[in-house]
Amino acid sequence: MNNPRLGHPNLGLGVGLRTVHFNHILQQQPDVDWFEIISENFIDSKGRPRYVLEQIAERYPVVMHGVSLSIGSTDPLDFDYLGKLKRLAGEVNALWISDHLCWTGVASRNSHDLLPVPLNEETLKHVVERIRVVQDFLERPLMLENPSSYVTFADSTISEWEFLTRMAEDADCGLLLDVNNVYVSSVNHDFDPVEYVESVPHERVVQCHLAGHTDCGTHLIDTHDGRVVDPVWDLFRRAHELTGGVSTLLEWDASIPPFDVVHQEVLKAKQHMSTQLRATGDLADSVTTTSQESVVPHPLHFMTPEIE
Repeated sequence: MNNPRLGHPNLGLGVGLRTVHFNHILQQQPDVDWFEIISENFIDSKGRPRYVLEQIAERYPVVMHGVSLSIGSTDPLDFDYLGKLKRLAGEVNALWISDHLCWTGVASRNSHDLLPVPLNEETLKHVVERIRVVQDFLERPLMLENPSSYVTFADSTISEWEFLTRMAEDADCGLLLDVNNVYVSSVNHDFDPVEYVESVPHERVVQCHLAGHTDCGTHLIDTHDGRVVDPVWDLFRRAHELTGGVSTLLEWDASIPPFDVVHQEVLKAKQHMSTQLRATGDLADSVTTTSQESVVPHPLHFMTPEIE
């Protein structure tokens, strides 16, 4: 607890760097605190996407968010992919790299989905060992996000919040707390989302995600295609109180509106922030925007890279 956020700054409210907003960002140079990129959209890209990213990185802090680490898979770690991540992080001076507690493929085949892992002791040991290897290789902080989920495993013996707590402590990594994912999963699996948010190790939460979702009546789907609903804002407010305020991003990945609309949505986060922030010296009195676009989400919340 003596080192909140593992020593990483609270960047304020960030915007996802997506092609639909490229021209607006380059021309208007909006008053944005930071940008998050989907790693896979840039690790193999050249031309204009990389040019735009380089321009952004010269002016704003950048963090990287991936969908292909597959930390929970039994396949060997993909060091070719990790090498690309490391090079890109160096080129844009990424403050940290994040991905999801999930697996995306097996037997060298990519499912193009963020698939849940069984939450038990065997999986915990496996994931912790792989996180340690990845962090040593990247030589940069790694944050893992809680994904939304729609099925559970009969072999699961640990709650997700306990799994995340032990994983972060044993692997000495950070957490990206997606409060919308917490809410979606809580409805789908009938657990208390407040208990979840209150139980994770708040000193290891480096970043938060917000997003909209789709209510299908019997279940929720994490579609990232609309505004944040009140119960998610309530969870964010509680998370903000407990963490003292961390770098926060609004994900809007389908039916993406103009930049200014996304900006106004993320500015709502200010209404839910506690008046007393943990002293960091890194967050200005007035924080600004956040967005997310790119990738069209699969019904089970997978993000595929943009192509331009």
